[in-house]
This record gives sequence, structure tokens and C-alpha cells, in this order.
Amino acid sequence: MKTTAEELRGVGLRVTAARVALLETVREGDHLDVEAIASRVRDRVGHVSLQAVYEALHALTAAGLVRRIEPAGSPARFEGRIGDNHHHVVCRSCGVVADVDCAVGEVPCLTASDAHGFTIDEAEVIYWGLCPDCSTASGS
Repeated sequence: MKTTAEELRGVGLRVTAARVALLETVREGDHLDVEAIASRVRDRVGHVSLQAVYEALHALTAAGLVRRIEPAGSPARFEGRIGDNHHHVVCRSCGVVADVDCAVGEVPCLTASDAHGFTIDEAEVIYWGLCPDCSTASGS
């Protein structure tokens, strides 16, 4: 198994302590937003500017090492689960996000009623509802 540094080099990115910490933080986290990622990276390596975190996340996303998701009404979030065909479920109340495996399995997993001439290679599905904690709280 490759080290984080080897993965960064493998996609042509310069290896820095902050990038290593950032990639590991995203992979260990659970759909974290930029503020949470920055805080955890600072805990690991000391001061890192928010701008540097944004730039590193952009580079890691462009290189295919992390995935950016943007549920409506929520800040962008990042995850380390890449390269598979999965979707997300989002709590309407607290905003927690969880992974959902695709029921169909193959990409794009949905067929558009009218593709308008596009060659569709992916469908992004977000399920919305209440998480167990919020369901329990609202039922009380």
C-alpha cells in the first residue's frame, strides 16, 4: 500500500506536511467542511492558513484524491471515498451526511428522461430526510 506522500507524488503534487495532514484528515473524517478540515490539520501540523487549505483541497480534488460534494444549503464538504459509484443521504435538520451505496451499481445508475444530446457518465443522487437522532428528537 502506498504512503500518503507516494500518492501525492504519484499525481504530480509536491509533498508538504500540510498536504499529507490534509489528505489524511479528509480520509479519516466524515464529510468534513473546510473549517473542520483546517482545524484538524492545524492540530496536526501547526498554523496553516485557510487559503492554503482551500488551495490544497482544490489541488487534491483536481488530482482525484478527494471528492467534493455540495448538498444544497450546506457548505462544500470533502471525502476520501473516491472511485466508486456511491451517493449521499443528508439530514434536513442537523446536516449530517452519510454515504449510500448505489442500488444499481453501474454508472451512471440513472437514465435521464431526456439527455439533450449529452453523453451522460455520472448521476449524483442525494437523499434527504432526518437522521436517527433528529427523528427521535422531533418525535418527542
